[in-house]
Amino acid sequence: MIKVLRAEARKLRRPTLALPTLAAAMGLTALTTSLLYLLIDSPSGNGREGIRVSAKQLSLPDGVVYSFQSAATLLGVIALCVFAAQTAQEYTYGTLRNLLLREPSRMKILLGKYVAMSIFAFLIVLTSAAISIGLSFALASDAKVSTVLWTSLDGKSAIVHALANALLATIGFGTLGMILGLLLRSPITAISIGVIWLLIVENLLSAVVKNADKWLPGMQLGVVAMGGSLSNAYSRALGVAGIYILIGAVLAAVLFKRRDVAN
Repeated sequence: MIKVLRAEARKLRRPTLALPTLAAAMGLTALTTSLLYLLIDSPSGNGREGIRVSAKQLSLPDGVVYSFQSAATLLGVIALCVFAAQTAQEYTYGTLRNLLLREPSRMKILLGKYVAMSIFAFLIVLTSAAISIGLSFALASDAKVSTVLWTSLDGKSAIVHALANALLATIGFGTLGMILGLLLRSPITAISIGVIWLLIVENLLSAVVKNADKWLPGMQLGVVAMGGSLSNAYSRALGVAGIYILIGAVLAAVLFKRRDVAN
């Protein structure tokens, strides 16, 4: 499995993949953070879905990670695209057959690829968090937000918890992408369906179906990234999302083990 992990890591650190992906993640996080502070007194709101977030709210210990948590779902979408593409392209390019010649165990290949991509997801989360927190400190003064509590023990604890929740949610989104890649065996199809479902279908369903937001996998992972919400407890969201991922992972693993390696 170590050899598979190294081989996958070599693919992931290609400049054409790693740099644009990290740049996109950091750019989206920077945009979310900047708008939160620059529009803090805007009547139309400065948070997600037009929510108004006050300077007093941002001055709390967990205010330092508010913008980062808001951008966590976008990081998840990026991870879904990376996991789906890196998995499905093995079928498209016919490279899976070559991998099996060097490592006959399909489960070792699958696990090695998953671990490597999870490490890449960790880098996405870590660099995005650094950008978000750094910008928060830089923009706080002009927005009349106090940073005193941000450096307290509670503030540092909020940062650790936000990182852990964002990483968990991002890997969860990535796992969904990997499942789609294994099921559909086409990068474009897997990414298209995943993004359309997360950004369009789930929002439409939650708008027209009562309590649908409590059962949709993408929204549950979004709640996990936020550390819970008033209408949906963290533990419940984690459990529901976990069930979706577990069922999908078992199905995808069985198909990966038994289907022909050609697309």
